[in-house]
Amino acid sequence: MRIVSASMTADPRTIVDTFIAELDGETRQLAFAEWGVTVDAAGWPLDVGVAIRDGMLRAQAHVIGPDRIDPHDLLRWNRQIPYVRFSHTNDGEVWIQGDMQLVAVDPVQLDRFLGLLVLSATQARQAAGPAPE
Repeated sequence: MRIVSASMTADPRTIVDTFIAELDGETRQLAFAEWGVTVDAAGWPLDVGVAIRDGMLRAQAHVIGPDRIDPHDLLRWNRQIPYVRFSHTNDGEVWIQGDMQLVAVDPVQLDRFLGLLVLSATQARQAAGPAPE
């Protein structure tokens, strides 16, 4: 006989919705299976978008404006950090994003995933210097 726990059958959207509602900081539901979270990261707000799409939990945030971080640092950090990665636009705006399979979504893994994304963005901002005026 196989026993299935409640966490194995819980809807990932419900898990994420409950988790985000309990976070410190400003949280909001933007649409069905889409949320926003604003937290402090190195002295100014970091707006994190979280969404369930295509069987994945995706999160992203704008980290810093152009010409504040050497793109080579982004590449080095991407090689060192699991689950999340930095990217930049043609204009040099730096973003961080991450993806997590829905089958892995539980409160502990969600905390690790979003915590790593926010920590990495915070460290990148700290490396770039003081917050913009």
